Amino acid sequence: AFAKARVEAGQLFDALAGAAQPRLGEFSARELANLVWAFATAGVHASGLFDAIATAAQPRLVDFNSQNLSNTAWAFAKARVDSSRFFEA
Repeated sequence: AFAKARVEAGQLFDALAGAAQPRLGEFSARELANLVWAFATAGVHASGLFDAIATAAQPRLVDFNSQNLSNTAWAFAKARVDSSRFFEA
């Protein structure tokens, strides 16, 4: 909601990144895609989170449907985060 509304909520996104990062293994493909999409859409720089998501997603890419893949790829491109690990998988 914050991302779509373009409301700045830096502290909220920092807290979300901190809470999510150690639990990314529990996220579904859709949840990983939605999380990275939200950060990119809001323009929140969280390269550590993006790297952690790339690491969590890479071995599970077979679980990503076409929408999850496209949203995740878009988010990495929008945020200008280089993650060869994700894009070369």
